[in-house]
Amino acid sequence: MSRWRSLEPRESDVLKAVLRFCHIHPAVAWCERMNVGAQEIEGRWVKFGFPGCSDIIGQLKDGRFLAIECKSATGRLKPEQRAFLAKVGGAGVAIVARDVRDVAAVLDALLSK
Repeated sequence: MSRWRSLEPRESDVLKAVLRFCHIHPAVAWCERMNVGAQEIEGRWVKFGFPGCSDIIGQLKDGRFLAIECKSATGRLKPEQRAFLAKVGGAGVAIVARDVRDVAAVLDALLSK
């Protein structure tokens, strides 16, 4: 069983595919990859992003905020990620993507309204 597990797309594979898809989807005005973490620069630690921020953020052409959290088939949301998506979902569009089809289903449904 673990031998086949390596054939599942990694989170980074899902992220790359979703980002490429969003760049060409007609409902998306813009989107960018967000990184969260810290790095030492010239002896000082610089933080970037914030805990829970989605992997991809952007804006739809209708003006709503877009947040997409990419996960592998077995990946789990952290509590901070779940909280951020809940905030966004109140007035924007929040998606957990394990595959490009998850994003396509939501964005295509927005176009058909």
